[in-house]
Amino acid sequence: MTFPYDQARLQALFDDVDAKTAAAVQVAQQAAQYQPRSRGVSEQDLAEIERYARSGNAPKEFKDLQQRIDSGEFSWKDIASGRVMDEGVQKALATGVPDLQRAYTAIEEGQDIDDIIASGNPAAPQPRSRRDDDEDDGPSHFRQDAW
Repeated sequence: MTFPYDQARLQALFDDVDAKTAAAVQVAQQAAQYQPRSRGVSEQDLAEIERYARSGNAPKEFKDLQQRIDSGEFSWKDIASGRVMDEGVQKALATGVPDLQRAYTAIEEGQDIDDIIASGNPAAPQPRSRRDDDEDDGPSHFRQDAW
């Protein structure tokens, strides 16, 4: 029986596996040193979420969720930790998806993350109006921070 790989090819495969293993170990070590900026959801954050859920601006799904919390079924802390994630919770959290998409777009545009968080309602990208005499030779609209 003949072996389909010669010794040099086999050694190259072993070297490749060793290099990828070493790279994975390095990434794991770097990930272990990662220090997130946030400690997670604070009690103040949870209180703000509850205030929003009780406000007139909250969607029906959020109000329904707050009623379940008020009845003692679970708490905002349970939701924040991921211990509760049933259909009602998912529906309520999905109501914020458009805001998350706007925040993502704002981040992609280079807006300051702290400003996005502080605003609570990131600016949606404005559609660019086209005029017949508009040339495609460069940008014609600049954000204030472009200078």
